Amino acid sequence: MSLPRLAEWLEPAVGTVDDGPDAVDGPRRWWAGPLDVEGLALGSVRAAVSAFRLLTGERGLAVPAAQVAGAFGSQEYLRVDGRTPQMFAPLSRWFRAADGWVRLHGNYPHHVLALREVYGVSEPEELARILRDRTAAEIEGAVDAAGGIAAGLRTPGEWLSSAAGRAVADEPWINWRFGGSGSSPPAGPGLSGVRVLDLTRVIAGPTGTRLLAQLGADVLRVDPPHRPEILSQHLDTGAGKRSVVADLGDPGTRSRVEDLLGAADVVVTGYRPGALDRWGLGEEALRERYPHLVVIVLDAYGHQGPWAGRRGFDSIVQAATGIGHVYGGEVGGSWRPGALPVQALDHATGYGMAAAAMALLLRRTRDGAGSAHLSLARTAHVLLQLPPVSGAARQLSVTTQQTHSPHGLLDHAVGPITRDGVPVPLGVPGRYGAADLSW
Repeated sequence: MSLPRLAEWLEPAVGTVDDGPDAVDGPRRWWAGPLDVEGLALGSVRAAVSAFRLLTGERGLAVPAAQVAGAFGSQEYLRVDGRTPQMFAPLSRWFRAADGWVRLHGNYPHHVLALREVYGVSEPEELARILRDRTAAEIEGAVDAAGGIAAGLRTPGEWLSSAAGRAVADEPWINWRFGGSGSSPPAGPGLSGVRVLDLTRVIAGPTGTRLLAQLGADVLRVDPPHRPEILSQHLDTGAGKRSVVADLGDPGTRSRVEDLLGAADVVVTGYRPGALDRWGLGEEALRERYPHLVVIVLDAYGHQGPWAGRRGFDSIVQAATGIGHVYGGEVGGSWRPGALPVQALDHATGYGMAAAAMALLLRRTRDGAGSAHLSLARTAHVLLQLPPVSGAARQLSVTTQQTHSPHGLLDHAVGPITRDGVPVPLGVPGRYGAADLSW
């Protein structure tokens, strides 16, 4: 089976892209299921490697199947001092609605509070009894209005026939905007000397910036004090970065962030659309005030259409776009919706973001900087549109390693790439929030 050439999405920014031979070091299929998740995984990482090759001229990187599988399933392999962190809270699951199914997300305390505000309860069993009497559309709308996250289960056809689905379908996987000032290429090996301000959360954006750090960039991740990141998420995606907690609502702090932006090369944002605008950190403001910056923007459902401002995570987008229906099946004598074997929308979008950042760094040396916009929903469309896969899944032996961190001894999967046959080191996740707000 040939590999999807996701690197083609880079060509509007950099011209023709050669992402290497159409071959895989290892099996081509290792996850059971109806969609080509492997192709999405390999294609997205290869796109990032292609952009890195173009930017730096380095040719020694490869993308082994076993390492890509481990990177996409990284949460499964993470252990902290021998213990398995809890990745999904009790409310982050499917619930029956009066007319079907709905997926909720409750990993973060403020999302649990939103559910309690709407329904008066936050225990899974009590909530399940209440939701059975409400339609999926009612639940979806009420939870979203309260600041929570939910999506009713749709088929792919139902999603594509909706206004929200049509809006996402009209967008490219990487939506480019060009125009800005130029700058010299990275001065050192790899991305050494490239400064990346990371204003993302959860998995997709942090996965992309983790790869940039792995390739040599100086990545500073900033989180708000009132909504800290889940520690296991930080340990999973924070390798090689510095972590700082800073209140952007404080004028003095915001002034320091503006100083950082003046000296940065890349800023990556992953908050709900419009959430950073009040602090002058939206895409338009960043492009106007810092024309030298490469700006990468992530959201759940794209930048146009009726769902453009909605919150969403990988599992929620799977429900809305029909992937949960495609992976549904009989469980205990009745049909239930399912899910991808890994959170592939998050990871693939993250590698697409890293690819876009490096492509724009290259473009900046020729024609000036620009910005790129990606969404989880558009990545879902890419996956759903890939040709069907065939053949039995082959078991892979995922490479793991141990790393001493300020938060304990970590067992974790290695990153998705090798250099001259050796896994490129991931680096160590620093102590959460302990870094200085400076380069």
